[in-house]
Amino acid sequence: MAMSVGAAGADEDEAISQINTTPLVDVMLVLLIIFLITIPVVTTSIPVTLPKERNEIRETKPENIVLSVDAKGAIYWNELRIPSTTALLDRLKKISVLDPQPELQVRGDGAADYESVGRIIYAAQRAGISKVGFITEPPARGGN
Repeated sequence: MAMSVGAAGADEDEAISQINTTPLVDVMLVLLIIFLITIPVVTTSIPVTLPKERNEIRETKPENIVLSVDAKGAIYWNELRIPSTTALLDRLKKISVLDPQPELQVRGDGAADYESVGRIIYAAQRAGISKVGFITEPPARGGN
């Protein structure tokens, strides 16, 4: 039995000067397969026309009720501070029986908790108010 140990007189410390590209090709093929599988998922197949941003200028009628929430969560009926949610509910029940029913407009401070605005919406729902709107500021021109 013979065994080949190498060429006679060959330098054993010779460096390999070739790059093994097999792992690189394997990784690239795997990435290509992943991209080919995920691209059809990203593109939508159902054409949908999304709504465009618009501002509707609405007239503020004197009979509309404006409820404001400040940064601390206090609720105001026009300029009058409402002490509790039950007092708000009592006032809204008196308004809900009017014909035509006035619109409830909610102005929430940007730093206020969502819970404060949620209490107003819940009270309006319990009182039977059918028209609720939110007063917001339009975004600055340029999308900032």
